[in-house]
Amino acid sequence: MRQRLPSLNGLKAFEATARHESFTKAAHELCVTQGAVSQQVKGLETELGVRLFRRERQRLIITDAGRSYLEVVRDAFDRLGMGTERLLQRQKSGALTITTSPNFAAKWLVHRLGRFSEAHPEIDLRVSASVQHIDFAREDIDLAIRHGDGEWPGMHVTRLCTEQLFPVCSPKLLSAGALRSPGDIRRHTLLHTNGTSEWENWLRRVEVDGVDVKRGVVFNQAGMTIDAAVDGQGIALARTALASSDLIAGRLIRPFALAFDAPYAFWIVCPKSAAELPKIATFRSWLLEEGADDAQRLARMDGPARTRPGSRQQTKSKAR
Repeated sequence: MRQRLPSLNGLKAFEATARHESFTKAAHELCVTQGAVSQQVKGLETELGVRLFRRERQRLIITDAGRSYLEVVRDAFDRLGMGTERLLQRQKSGALTITTSPNFAAKWLVHRLGRFSEAHPEIDLRVSASVQHIDFAREDIDLAIRHGDGEWPGMHVTRLCTEQLFPVCSPKLLSAGALRSPGDIRRHTLLHTNGTSEWENWLRRVEVDGVDVKRGVVFNQAGMTIDAAVDGQGIALARTALASSDLIAGRLIRPFALAFDAPYAFWIVCPKSAAELPKIATFRSWLLEEGADDAQRLARMDGPARTRPGSRQQTKSKAR
């Protein structure tokens, strides 16, 4: 059976009036007129069938019934206030579960998390590395970082960074042999991710032939391809986000300033209903700050990338 509950406005007016022993002071606190408070209290008395105040010589005197009821009302307000505070605190702090690809986790995210935890000790991160599609309604996931064209209907989506595709290699590989123009790639081993098509397309666009793209190791993860390039095993085609840390640290270099816009980018994805929850908004802002800092540091490095005209490719969404 549904419980009978009195008017919340009437209860607020009653509690404030009892505390101040004045309709006028209660009205000032509640930002309404004195008449409104008086009417709300009278309405509550009528609803309860109990007199809560007596008026004696221009004073309000709370009745015994009113004093007894006041204890109940204050306890209820205290519980409601504490419950509300706990709810808001959970939105600002506590566990935040994110998911991203193994490549992005290993090459971009993990080594930065210490900075986030230091700046926001109230948020406990839970990181899941997966390429599976996320159902936010069924899974305990707050936010995802995904690779694609940004088309996730019904989701709140924010681009993390702009992506370009360019060759990278170890500084020791560059010192071991000439690598001044794309044509010099013929004398070096190529490193591949998921087949040879990316290198085939890239060489075709820079109009370099005579390269045996079948040479070199084929990896099934972009992170492994980049790590092999860091180790000096050959030249890899890298995307901005996954290579940024190694480039900034000097473990990788770009042998020539030539790049193409990548068809996909990394995006921050979450349900629209949760997008402005404090802990999600805090983590999203931090991600964007980290991405912007990378972009600035890469732009200051020697050999800035130049994008060939008309290099943007139009593709269908392929989040991974």
